[in-house]
Amino acid sequence: MRSAVRKMGNSSGVIIPKPFLIEIGSQPGDEVDLLVEDGRIIITPVRGTPRAGWAEDAKRIAENNDDALVWPEFPNEADSELKW
Repeated sequence: MRSAVRKMGNSSGVIIPKPFLIEIGSQPGDEVDLLVEDGRIIITPVRGTPRAGWAEDAKRIAENNDDALVWPEFPNEADSELKW
């Protein structure tokens, strides 16, 4: 299917037909990632948001006193020998 690049303010855009959006599980207003690869523009729907739910999980962990140290603490004896 062909489409045209259209002027949209200071940018340009391409109309994505509804069947294409349905096929990738997106709808108008959804976020997408854009990637240029081998002379092609690849549009991929963004699934979820990074760190979604982290704040709620941190509150739940704190409320349950479940924030014990999982990794052992690292000793500092050899720090003076390191070159930074």
